[in-house]
Amino acid sequence: MEYTALGNTGLYVSRLCLGTMNFGEGPMTPVIGGLSEKEVKRLVDRAFDTGINFFDTANAYTMGESEVLLGKAIGTRREEAVIATKVNHPMANDVNSLGTSRKAVMREVEGSLRRLGTDYIDLYQTHAWDATTPLEETLSAFDALVRSGKVRYIGVSNFTGWQIAKAYGICEARGFQKFVSAQSYYSLVGRELEFEVLPALNDLGMGLMVWSPLASGFLSGKYSGKGTEAGRRAAISFPPVDPERGDRVVEVLMEIAAEHDASAAQIALAWLLHQPGVSSVIIGARKIEHFEDNVQSVGIKLSQDQLSRLNAVSQPDIPFPFLDLSLQRRQTLEEQFAKLGN
Repeated sequence: MEYTALGNTGLYVSRLCLGTMNFGEGPMTPVIGGLSEKEVKRLVDRAFDTGINFFDTANAYTMGESEVLLGKAIGTRREEAVIATKVNHPMANDVNSLGTSRKAVMREVEGSLRRLGTDYIDLYQTHAWDATTPLEETLSAFDALVRSGKVRYIGVSNFTGWQIAKAYGICEARGFQKFVSAQSYYSLVGRELEFEVLPALNDLGMGLMVWSPLASGFLSGKYSGKGTEAGRRAAISFPPVDPERGDRVVEVLMEIAAEHDASAAQIALAWLLHQPGVSSVIIGARKIEHFEDNVQSVGIKLSQDQLSRLNAVSQPDIPFPFLDLSLQRRQTLEEQFAKLGN
């Protein structure tokens, strides 16, 4: 296993993070599967064996059961583990259970601590942007949690670039604890965060945790030629995939996988691990053999030619505001200088 600092911190996390959305029974179980306590224990034990020290969950995953099962499986290895959880989604029926108001944050952190069986959370993340709560209120609540010792670091999930920058600016102005990381969707068939989110994170020195790196299994190759409405994606086609472009990406993945005697999934994960700014890639497995396959991606080193082939086939259309006008300007200046030299 390889490790890296999470953003601008001294906290080292494994390059692969074990996702726990499928721990326990919940509304999404028919789609993503629900692992029993015994299966969770086996998977978490194996994660530790391979060197994974990073585990991601959320209060809303299987309505808290994911946190319970993760806490039990980690057990006495708490100090070896870096536990990340999230807050935003409602955990009760009252009107104040949703979002990231001070009341909701303070209540939900206590619930997560209790379910995880710990007295602190390593990384506490807001699961989504809350348009109904003033941002300063949320940031003030998160700052108080760090100062109280109940939370070590704070992060965001599913924020846009401007939302990340605004939050960071308020924290600097008010002296609040700053977000150290963002959790976002990123894959070979979903590279849109490269336009705005990734540049913001790199500029601010924040880490990136990637969710759904295989686009709900699409990049494993098992849906190739079938469009996106097959298998798990037949129940919920998310994240969205352009099937024509996606099939072209999978074709190149298969070619490069053969060159490495690896699986398409391993190459898709390895591509992410080669991207600047990516701290850790979240993998979620229903079967231990899928986990064993995924974890091998850390040891795969892609050549520049292989990276270029993957980049070319997966490159999305670039909208105008994100075109590299600075590069265009440099090229124009170089041409003008060349003419002057003649």
